[in-house]
Parts: sequence; structure tokens; C-alpha cells
Amino acid sequence: MSNQSEPVTLAGPATTAGGCCPPISVRRIPAEAAAALAPAFKALGDPVRLQLMSMIASAAEGEICVCDLTPAFALSGPTISHHLRILREAGLVDAERRGTWVYYRPRPEMMRRLGGLLAVDAPSPS
Repeated sequence: MSNQSEPVTLAGPATTAGGCCPPISVRRIPAEAAAALAPAFKALGDPVRLQLMSMIASAAEGEICVCDLTPAFALSGPTISHHLRILREAGLVDAERRGTWVYYRPRPEMMRRLGGLLAVDAPSPS
């Protein structure tokens, strides 16, 4: 059984290869896109969730068990589960239950959207 949130999808004439918008250094983000992406940025605004996201995104197998995430923090299991739920609800990770454990994997498309939005074009040489 899979516990997955619906992915945030943004379409329109101003989309880029990342699936959303041009970088904010190029053009103002539309209100709809800002409202759709804000929960992901908010989720990453917590140090524990940012560390969890880093551990999930850098997992060698492309996914990681909650049993490997929890011991990395001086927090209770329910607290880690709360943070992971927020990451799921923000569309940053997918989760799949296998027996008693839940495995987490990043949603690369969302990471590309967030990264693309923050990209800064290098200045052209004079």
C-alpha cells in the first residue's frame, strides 16, 4: 500500500523544463504558482525536515527506511513521523509501507521545480 500525496502540478505558458516557472531572478512568480509551491518551501524551513529531506534525497538506493532515519535524531519516533508527514503533504517525498516499515523516496520533479525557481542565471561575460 502506498501513502502518496497528489503531486503539485503547475502548468501554463511560462513553464520551464522544471515544470513550473522561470527563475524568480528572471521574472515574477505568478500568484497561483507561489501558492502551490509555498507549502514545499515552508516544509523545508524546519531544520529537522531539511535534514530528513537531505537524507532521503541522498539515499544510495533511491529510498530510505524510516528505521534508518529515526536514529539520526534525538527525537521520538512520533515526532519524526510528524515531520515526514509534512514532507509528504508538501509533495516533496513519496512513502510506501512494507510490512511494519515505511520507505521514503524523493519526488525529483518537485525538487527540480524548487531548484529551478531559485536558479540564478550567470551574468554574461562582457
